[in-house]
Amino acid sequence: MTQQQTRTTSQNATAPARTPRLRLKPTAPHSGYVDGAWWPHTDDLSAELPDLLAVLSERLGRIDRVLYKLNTWDKAPRKLVTGGRAVRLDGYRLQAINTIEVLGLDGDRDRLVLLVIAPNTDADNAHTIMTTAAQPGNAATTDSLLMISPRDRDRRIQASIAQERWESEGGTTAPAKLAPVPG
Repeated sequence: MTQQQTRTTSQNATAPARTPRLRLKPTAPHSGYVDGAWWPHTDDLSAELPDLLAVLSERLGRIDRVLYKLNTWDKAPRKLVTGGRAVRLDGYRLQAINTIEVLGLDGDRDRLVLLVIAPNTDADNAHTIMTTAAQPGNAATTDSLLMISPRDRDRRIQASIAQERWESEGGTTAPAKLAPVPG
């Protein structure tokens, strides 16, 4: 006979099907650019978000919106139904590379900025980055957390500008994908 496990969650949360690879800073005091790090399994935002949002709803309550960088994820819908309610997904060209923002219903008070680690990152590197990003008082930039050199950062910026120019002149969009972490 197997024993059933019951998991208690707040009324705003749904238990995740698969535990997200996530590390968060303590709730107070706020420090640094990011509030933690997330290492998704794939580049499919709509497939990855339900489990992440189930866990984050414990801290934020009801989640209203997710902001992400366009062209770094597979095409995502404008709304995602998860936990019995619709969450708005807003992709922006100006969103910082390798981040997502998760907003609760109270807006700025209930907001988390997460560093996103590319799915194909080596497990040891991903663990180190997640642990560092979640340390209280850590104020490192996303580039330094991901160990991206200034030269590589400049290349990414130039590539992003070229991509945006190409798209504005009628080119089609192909996902740029998250920057891999050097191994």
